[in-house]
Amino acid sequence: MFDRLIGMYMVEKGKIDKNKLTQIFHEQETKRAKLGIIAVAEKLMTIAQAEQINMLQATNDKRFGDLAIERGYLTDTQVGRLLELQGNEYLIFAQTLVDMGIMTLEQINQTEEEYQREYGFTESDMAILKSGDVEKIGTVFAETDNTVYRAMFSMGIKNIYRLVDHHVFVGKAYKVSNLKDEVLGYQKFHGDQNYTVAIAGKFEDVKKMAIAYTKEEFIDTEEDALDAVCELINCINGLYATELSRKDISVELEPPNFHVTYSESTGSDMMVMPVYICGGQVKYLIAISSDFVCK
Repeated sequence: MFDRLIGMYMVEKGKIDKNKLTQIFHEQETKRAKLGIIAVAEKLMTIAQAEQINMLQATNDKRFGDLAIERGYLTDTQVGRLLELQGNEYLIFAQTLVDMGIMTLEQINQTEEEYQREYGFTESDMAILKSGDVEKIGTVFAETDNTVYRAMFSMGIKNIYRLVDHHVFVGKAYKVSNLKDEVLGYQKFHGDQNYTVAIAGKFEDVKKMAIAYTKEEFIDTEEDALDAVCELINCINGLYATELSRKDISVELEPPNFHVTYSESTGSDMMVMPVYICGGQVKYLIAISSDFVCK
């Protein structure tokens, strides 16, 4: 997810253009990150140390990890951890930037620092973003200490990633008292907890999400798209209800519903998380008050 976030940030700041970013993402699919890139990203080695090892590899028939251990830059345990991280999407993205000659490691690190400062992320937040742990990333962007919001956003984003689009990324959640959008699908549940989960947006964006979820190319009407989205919401909420039951918290899901043609939702305690998915953007809404109304 962080590869998409930082990639769009680079485009916004004029560091790369949008077409070049598309090429990077395409090239990224065929790569594995090199240990030097990962070691620097994990702050286990400096850029100078990584470059020194890369130069040594040109004249030594040894792996990066072995040379780094010999030089005292890394331990066996650290090399083992770096090998585990080679499939990390963000680290592969960084590797691709370097391999294509678009940015240096130093420029990538500088961009990370600028991104961190601009969005107010802590070092711990950045570590989570780079880890690729979608469940934890959902909590970073929840922008609240409320454990219910954090748990529900985490559950939702994790399963949207799992069921719809592996390249989904999100923006920071924000509170609203009303939300008006072109189409909206939602589901309420009641019992020990009384909440509502909804997905709203422009029809064309919701349609892209529905096609990716159902794997059906021919979804033409608002009703068909929202029916598929409601099925997804029901699936996510069912998993959330199962988690609650393990804690002896009982809830009952109501049948999902949807509205078309600029529906409006109101409530005293609603949060919305922007979700960038399948080339579009939808809003993932969670209301934890009982006065939620959609009309």
